[in-house]
Amino acid sequence: MFEPWGILAILIICPLLGGLPLISWITYALTRKQLSQVGTQNISVSAAFYHGGKFVGILAVLSEALKGIAAVFLTRVFFPEGSFWELIALIALVIGRYWIGKGAGTTNVVWGFVVHDPLVAIFVSFFAGISFTILQSKQTVKFGVLLLFPLFVAILHISDIPRILAAVALAGLMGWIYRKIPDDMNLPVQQAQTESQAMLEFLRGDRAMVSLDEELDAAIVGEKAATLSQIKRWGYPVPKGWVLAPIDDPQALTEFLQPSELSPLVVRSSAIGEDSEQASAAGQYETVLNVTSPEALQQAIAQVQASYNHPSAVQYRRDRGSDDTAMAVLIQQQVQSVYSGVAFSRDPITQQGDAIIIEALPGSPTQIVSGKVTPEQYRAFVVEAEKSSSVQLEGTGRVPQALIKQVAYLAHRLEKRYHGTPQDIEWSYDGQTLWVLQSRPITTLLPIWTRKIAAEVIPGVIHPLTWSINRPLTCGVWGDFFTLVLGDRALGLDFNETATLHYSRAYFNASLLGDIFLRMGLPPESLEFLTRGAKLSKPSLQSTWENLPGLGRLLKRELNLEKDFKRDYHQRFIPGLSQLAQENVDNLEPAQLLIRIDFILELLRHGTYYSILAPLSAALRQAIFRVKDGQIDNSVTPEVAALRSLSAIATDAKQVLGEFEPQQVFEQLKQTPEGEKILQAFDELLQDYGYLSEVGTDISVPTWRENPQMIKQMFVQLMQGNEPQSGAKDAINSIFAGKRKRGFVQQRVDIKGRVTEVYSRLLAELRWSFVALEKIWLKSGLLQKTGDIFFLNFDEVRRLVGGEDSRLIEELDKLIESRRSQFVQDSEFIQIPLLVYGNTPPHPLAPSVLYSDQILQGIGASHGQAEGRVKVLRNLQDVPEIDRDTILVVPYTDSGWAPLLLRAGGLIAEVGGRLSHGAIVAREYGIPAVMDVRGATWILQDGQRVRIDGSRGIVELSNDLRPE
Repeated sequence: MFEPWGILAILIICPLLGGLPLISWITYALTRKQLSQVGTQNISVSAAFYHGGKFVGILAVLSEALKGIAAVFLTRVFFPEGSFWELIALIALVIGRYWIGKGAGTTNVVWGFVVHDPLVAIFVSFFAGISFTILQSKQTVKFGVLLLFPLFVAILHISDIPRILAAVALAGLMGWIYRKIPDDMNLPVQQAQTESQAMLEFLRGDRAMVSLDEELDAAIVGEKAATLSQIKRWGYPVPKGWVLAPIDDPQALTEFLQPSELSPLVVRSSAIGEDSEQASAAGQYETVLNVTSPEALQQAIAQVQASYNHPSAVQYRRDRGSDDTAMAVLIQQQVQSVYSGVAFSRDPITQQGDAIIIEALPGSPTQIVSGKVTPEQYRAFVVEAEKSSSVQLEGTGRVPQALIKQVAYLAHRLEKRYHGTPQDIEWSYDGQTLWVLQSRPITTLLPIWTRKIAAEVIPGVIHPLTWSINRPLTCGVWGDFFTLVLGDRALGLDFNETATLHYSRAYFNASLLGDIFLRMGLPPESLEFLTRGAKLSKPSLQSTWENLPGLGRLLKRELNLEKDFKRDYHQRFIPGLSQLAQENVDNLEPAQLLIRIDFILELLRHGTYYSILAPLSAALRQAIFRVKDGQIDNSVTPEVAALRSLSAIATDAKQVLGEFEPQQVFEQLKQTPEGEKILQAFDELLQDYGYLSEVGTDISVPTWRENPQMIKQMFVQLMQGNEPQSGAKDAINSIFAGKRKRGFVQQRVDIKGRVTEVYSRLLAELRWSFVALEKIWLKSGLLQKTGDIFFLNFDEVRRLVGGEDSRLIEELDKLIESRRSQFVQDSEFIQIPLLVYGNTPPHPLAPSVLYSDQILQGIGASHGQAEGRVKVLRNLQDVPEIDRDTILVVPYTDSGWAPLLLRAGGLIAEVGGRLSHGAIVAREYGIPAVMDVRGATWILQDGQRVRIDGSRGIVELSNDLRPE
């Protein structure tokens, strides 16, 4: 029993011992510096020397040495001295040191091995010392030691196979960690603590011979060199190159390269901060071509370095608030260009659409970037199908079209590699290979704002009051979630920038969300995966592990969701809603209404937490357990529950009336006692669900209680015979048949439905409070028209209630009229871009949506196929005649669209996913639906015949394109 307990002790205690952040504690206690937030963010001995100085570094060495020694002595409590279990203990220690402590564990292993096998340690130290003195190559020595010590173990202990295998495993683990973790020796020596600089300068070793084949750190060698090294390691053709860090002596490199007339070099700037997402610094620094001798190479390096301090470059950095850092230099083999140019993966002028802009000319690319020669201009569109892709090209010239298409593919692929960030690419073609010379973000097109998810959360044109309430609620809750997972890594992120308005529509900050998800160890498209079923790329194992504690905290929230919601439902939401229901808003004064509004907003703050977590939890569980949409019962969702109840009442009404006139249904029902009962049931339903509206998240939209015409129309349509189709009935049967399988998912779907009910009720109460306030101000003359209050933001409403802001009162009419005018103008924009690049979007243009073989691709949201005539409907103001031959084409869907879906044969929506309102209602009534068909209201025409497949998510355009 003693040995099993020893194994257990090693596997539990050693990783925890390795992860104990002694270095971090020592450095913070003596310098107040958090190593996890400076430099490479490693918590290592070298980082302690670098940021804390010699004394801190010595204490760090001692603390880590004691860990290694302690691991070996712990093993000897259970196993004989010299046992291979001592190496297993060191392996466990290193794992904890890396995964938890954010360090490599080199010091732990060195001192642990000294105790474990002094003879091997002496031999390895002797050879390592000699090698480093001769070679001055830290990298060579570091990895050489990893080969030497298992070799010496094998020589000295040839018969101890377990010890040899353990030594090999330890060496392999250390080598893997060295490849994964940033090297603190790569930091600029002159920025280290003064007493540590000499030692660090010596230990840096081979920094002067860094090539683009290595993984480079932009903080050391600049974005240009780091990006090219990354692109080269991805497999794209990049000319061979070498990098001089700011403090490196160029002598060794110039002697090694030996440029000549036959092998010319190009010397380029790679300043720290150049070619970043914040500033491109295009044209600010020198590039020297046709370097053909060592002397010319030295001069070119000096010339490029000196350009960092040119007055224009200094002014450029000042204008953009950039820090003065340093200049690294990139030396590359010069490409003998036959054709060359630049490519923008997105149009930087129109800032819209999918066009790739390519400029090209015969000869060197410097002709184009210099601006002295007018290049040939091309526009290209990459069209991707399931198994193939093609390029559609606009423009002709001397450059071969096949090459331009190849450049378009290159730009398209590099943008995807950089998670959708638009790229400015410099390229050259030598007659055989298309070379990448540079790739940098198009800074004017950042950040990227996406409408895809926002259009489901809060669709349509948004009033200022609605936005001033929704934005802080949504951004605040998302910020809480992200901070929960990221911890200290959330520093520097402004969660208030999560969402904004463009064209009076809501957009989410895709750049910020992508950065957040990468920091969380998740793919940048995670939110779209959870909400829309998008494909998910494989997350980084290292970053996921680093964020495991935070993800664990988030998982705990998810597991406690039902318990927490039930608690808040009974202790907070039900009492709050009861209190609100007992108040008559028409009898309250403005100050009392403001207190009521603040009370509702506090409830909404808690409700927003559940309104975000519950849908994400349901979507994640559905993906994990692979439960199909048809196996889920959405009857708890208020819109679905209302439709089902209304359908039952409509069935009874149809039996009572028999024959009826659609326009006279309610008058006819009043004529009989049975009809009166039907009307009573209808009124009760309207009372129960009167808080719903056309757009549930927009308080400027009247509720069903205020405008019952919508639900009356729905009632009549149901009486006209639109029962759920067999597809819906089959789905309901499959729900009960697959009960066990769907259990974990259904729990979350039910919670989501109850959350939606609570949230919708609170928003309705909020709206009614503002409407009551508006009535008072209309009566007093402060406001002129019904609906004026929704053109104010909440802070302005609060100041008006206080009555102390005389200037606001004086300018109120002009302010409201100006905002109303802008709102009307934005409302007239028919085609709003799904993506907006930058913070100053241009006037929206019709997108260049391309498709091949008369097929549009979207997201399959409700199974089945349907064929019919298109009816494009951009709003609910003018509802047309609709029947089963009608395929509705809409910009988005919400609860208000339900009456139309009852009668239509199919649905096509420009935005939305499988969890959107339209998709749920379509599945409820067995209507095929395809969501996220980009530009559908613009491409498709009234009367055009189409065939939709809700399973595959495609829309086929028939040859009959004539409008009726």
